Order: sequence, then C-alpha cells, then structure tokens
Amino acid sequence: MPLFPIAAEAALRELDAFDTIIDARSENEYAEDHLPGAVNWPTLNNAERHTIGTTYKQVNAFEAKKRGAALAARNISAHIEREVIAKPKDWKPLTYCWRGGKRSGSLSLILSEIGFRVTIIEGGYKAFRNALLEDIPRRVQGLDFRVICGTTGSGKTRLLQALAAAGAQVLDLEALANHRSSVLGAIPGQPQPTQKAFDTAVWDALRRLDPARPVYVESESKKVGNVAVPEALITAMRAAPCLNLVLPDEERVALLLEDYDHFVQNHEAFCERLDALTELRGKKLIEEWKAAVRAGRTADVVRELLLSHYDPVYRQSMGRNFTQFAQAPELRPRDRSLAAMQALAAQMLQK
Repeated sequence: MPLFPIAAEAALRELDAFDTIIDARSENEYAEDHLPGAVNWPTLNNAERHTIGTTYKQVNAFEAKKRGAALAARNISAHIEREVIAKPKDWKPLTYCWRGGKRSGSLSLILSEIGFRVTIIEGGYKAFRNALLEDIPRRVQGLDFRVICGTTGSGKTRLLQALAAAGAQVLDLEALANHRSSVLGAIPGQPQPTQKAFDTAVWDALRRLDPARPVYVESESKKVGNVAVPEALITAMRAAPCLNLVLPDEERVALLLEDYDHFVQNHEAFCERLDALTELRGKKLIEEWKAAVRAGRTADVVRELLLSHYDPVYRQSMGRNFTQFAQAPELRPRDRSLAAMQALAAQMLQK
C-alpha cells in the first residue's frame, strides 16, 4: 500500500482522524515537544542518534547511513512486535519525525508494506510547529473571552475550576504552564513545560473551544513562570471584558496559606523564593520577612506581601494593560471555599 503524505496545515485540521500519532524522533526530541496525543517510537534513540551523527561527521555519510539503517531496522522491529501485532487492518496511523522524513519514512514504509494506510506529515515536526504558530491567531480571533481579574489570593483559579466543573468553557493557562504565575508560583515536583510544549498545549486547548460560547480565562501577564503566552492570545485577553473577583484580605491570606502549604511547611524554601524580591524590596526588608517566617509568622509575611507588594503591582498592571478593567463588575463570593466558588459560578452561568 502506498504512503499518504499530508501537508502540516492539513494535519492540523485532521489530527483527530487518526488512530495513533507516532513520533519517530528520539526521546529527548519528543520530551521537548510533540504533537498532541503522540506516542514515541524512536527510530533511533538518544544514544544511537548521537553515535550516527558522530559517524556522519568523523567518517562519512555512507558509513553513517549503513549503521543507522541497521539500528533503525532493529528498533522498528521491536516497535512492531510490541505495538503493532494486535492492530486491526483498518488501523490508521499518522507518522512524523524532525523534518527530512527519513526516520518516519523508514517506519512508515514497513507499516505500509504490512498493509496499513499510513499518513506521513510532509516537513515533519518542524513544519507542523510552524503551521501551529500561524494557526493560533486564527483560533484566538473568533473566541469570546471573559477575563477573571482580582488581586493575588482572591481565588481566580478556584473560580475557574468551579466554572469548568459547572460546564463553562475555561482556558486555564496556569494549569497548562504548571505554574501559579507569581514569584512564589513554582509547583514542587512539577517542572514547567518547554516553550514549544506550552505553545502546543495552548493550541490544543484553543482548538477544542466553541466560538459560540464564552471562554473564561484568568488575567495573566505575558509570561506564566518561564513560558510566554502567545502574543495573539494575550492581546485578545487584554481587550476582552473583565470580571473583578474580590475577597477580604484575611480570606486572601488564608487562601494563599492553603494553596501554598508547601511553603508553610518548608520555611527555608519560602525564604529562598523571597530572595527573588530583593532587588525590588531591598535586602533589609527581605531579611526581616525571612526572620518572621522562621519565627513561625508566615501569615504576617503573606499579608504584608499582598498589601505592600502584590496589590500595588497588580492594580497598576491591570489599569495599564486590560482596557476594560475599569468597567469590570465585581464578583463577591461569600468566602474562599470551593462551595462558595461553586455557588458563584452557578450564579454567573445563570445570567
């Protein structure tokens, strides 16, 4: 059976039509980013790819191709034994590698000779990524964003989660970025994705949204931790209608102590993160905050962080960047609890 090449732009539209998406690149390439839902069947693994690359440079291309072919054949055989034997005849895989198509082409050729209908992305991952980056602005353009604003600790993420649970459309950028979008926002044990992987995750979320329904999103800065929000998306968010979530200061402190319990339990980790504010707040104040944390007065430090650092910065940023923030109606849950946020979400969706 012949191979069926597909342009990257068409693959974007038809991604869900395939039974399996196969990334034939090495483990490291796959880890950096891959198509949504793709599985990794390396034609050459990390070590083998390095070895063949060295042979190519130090010996010649012919020797590298011979050795690479032997390794590829062995690996493809293992993939077939492990993954393909049980596949039905109408199984429809999509394959890709980096750009040239040699690694995915070798795998695809054998699969097609077995009798499967194999589609291969022309230009590989590189072409797909370029098409994806061009597609994000088009996806954003037709969406009706509603931006959940509110000072740090007001429960924006909790409200987003309650809205999602109630059936609303939600774009949770912090969840996609594995970060809570502040100096203290790194989540223990959950490294952030690469920029490429974040872009892919955002695109994958955008393509699943219905333009006929509102999309709730949290007011973010241009970066969520170490990853940047796509320019077209942040521009659309900043021009969208806003909703201002308001909680009393004591509720905000209590919420942050709950959400950042790892810092409450690990004083030194909290102190280490406070160092990032030294340039803005001065060494003397940071040392005072550290001493207070080590003395068990974490709540006092959190309150002071909110009132003297986060709140002024946030209000200034919102007024400067979100054009409709001044007209934002206030949302006032009865407290910080999940039940309160669920009640607020239900109220919002009834309107």
